[in-house]
Amino acid sequence: MQALQQLASSACRAAGPCRGEISLSALSQLRSSLAPALQALFHSHSATAGNDLPARVTIYEVGPRDGLQNERKAIPTDVKVAFIDMLTDAGFKKIEATSFVSPKWVPQLGDAAEVMARIRRAPGVSYPVLVPNMQGLTGALASGCGEVAVFAAASETFSKRNINCTVAESLKRFEKVATEARAAGARVRGYVSCAVGCPYEGRVEPQAAADVAAALQQMGCYEVSMADTIGVGTPASMEAMLKATLRQVSADKLAVHCHDTYGMAIANILTSLRMGVSVVDSSVAGLGGCPYARGATGNVATEDVLYMLDGYGIVHGIDMDAVLRASEFISGALGRPNGSRVARALLARRADADDAAADAAAAAAAAKAAAAAAAAKSAGPTATAA
Repeated sequence: MQALQQLASSACRAAGPCRGEISLSALSQLRSSLAPALQALFHSHSATAGNDLPARVTIYEVGPRDGLQNERKAIPTDVKVAFIDMLTDAGFKKIEATSFVSPKWVPQLGDAAEVMARIRRAPGVSYPVLVPNMQGLTGALASGCGEVAVFAAASETFSKRNINCTVAESLKRFEKVATEARAAGARVRGYVSCAVGCPYEGRVEPQAAADVAAALQQMGCYEVSMADTIGVGTPASMEAMLKATLRQVSADKLAVHCHDTYGMAIANILTSLRMGVSVVDSSVAGLGGCPYARGATGNVATEDVLYMLDGYGIVHGIDMDAVLRASEFISGALGRPNGSRVARALLARRADADDAAADAAAAAAAAKAAAAAAAAKSAGPTATAA
């Protein structure tokens, strides 16, 4: 607005009193006067256009836990350990490794203690685990976990069907878990499930999600991840939910956890980044999904998020090539196509480049052999001693 006022003022001064016509000299003076103001206005807009995005984003990788927990076919512990180690090598600083939940409810993660005992823990890397109750916390602490995650829903129906208690009851339960965890020296992260939509209730009121997030922060969660559990969110619903939440929890204490059921995850994440959030949950190869939403296609793929961040020049510290290796590995182990569109495109391009290089090498070898044969033929028979 100030730039526009300066622009108008410059125009008035340059034009002088209006008598129905403007001389060529006045027009020239007007152009010269307007140029600096227009340039300043352009640069001002350019400078602010990109400043609504964070300079750095932290990726919280959930593939080993959220990505694998609903797999029906048993995944060998060796595969899980190798997968987590590959993620460590890729540069992730936050890798949610498993969950200390009853094998009766989540049999896929029944080897949680063994996984935590065998993974290669790198300095500066956190390997948080999900804990549903005090028993889970005991197992997590016994395995040397320095960070745990708790969860509560913004939907009463979802809470009752998922963990058999009301939202208020779940918050009381997790407050005890959080208190004990912090007393033991562990950090606590919180999740708000169904932050924008519920498979049973439909649309979730933004204030309901905000209130649960505030309660989790008050009980000691250093960060609260707002989860679009069934992937029904849009940029508009994400914005509404975050606006309500940001009135109670600061952006530096929030993360987003988007599922890509309707293909909106990247757009929703971008909306969140523009609102100040700088931590994004994602899953390599787009692993995971919600068992309560038919057709849910899983978590947003880490590769897709990284590709977007690279496009904006946002620092994330992750090695894409190493991520692709981990992505190929786990997709192969599960016997299914890679769920990341970016991974599929990059891997296909890499395969094309490898094929082209192999063809070029074969052509060069053939040319070399042909040249050698031609040289031998032109030299004629070789004389031998009698």
